[in-house]
Amino acid sequence: MSTTTADRRTLIADTAIGLVAAAGLRGLTHRAVDGAAHLPAGSTSYYFRTRTALIGACYQRLAELDLGDVGDLGGGLGGDPGNGKDPGIDFAGHPAGEPAGHPARVLGGHPGGGPGAQAQPPAAGREAAAAALAGLLHRWLTVGRERQLARFELSLEAARNPELEPDFHRAGQGARARASGILAALGAERPEEAAELLVAWTDGLLYDRLAGALARSRPAPDLAELTSITRRMLDAVLAEA
Repeated sequence: MSTTTADRRTLIADTAIGLVAAAGLRGLTHRAVDGAAHLPAGSTSYYFRTRTALIGACYQRLAELDLGDVGDLGGGLGGDPGNGKDPGIDFAGHPAGEPAGHPARVLGGHPGGGPGAQAQPPAAGREAAAAALAGLLHRWLTVGRERQLARFELSLEAARNPELEPDFHRAGQGARARASGILAALGAERPEEAAELLVAWTDGLLYDRLAGALARSRPAPDLAELTSITRRMLDAVLAEA
């Protein structure tokens, strides 16, 4: 795929996500995407022939952006500790280099010995993870609000349309794979089960704050409050059976 084609497909997916956030799925048409993206008529249908294909592209792009946010937060949630960026994540959510559960990737240590080779102690690692997760949620409740609203809207469409289920399922694996790796490094006995709980709780918190009955009357998201919440969530999922 040429760079121009990749850029065009990304532009279309980003524009489609924006339209869904603003107007719901009723606002998502090929013609509307062409207009909002300032593309020649027929461009969106050239790259994504059907509405199902266009929604599938939204799922993939949302997963890429969300995992990119995780990488931007650095070592606390598994990013590269050297520069705050993740060195590479495939679509299934598996980081390049060290495996997802490697303590050096999750807790900010450096593999291979040398300065910084030691992993943080469990309590410090858990505190760092809670702070990083709180920062991620704060981002998604503020500057990333529209994207998360679109994600919830699009997830409901997958529940109604069996054709969309495989794309939606693949998109959801990245967050769970990353959460499982983080929790394994923090000492979870059954990290995959713990990851399911953590993802469910964070999704529930996001939905409640963005679209719940009290969403409009709540005060602005507070990082200290979110850190307290994420600390309790991690304590719960890491508790021994």
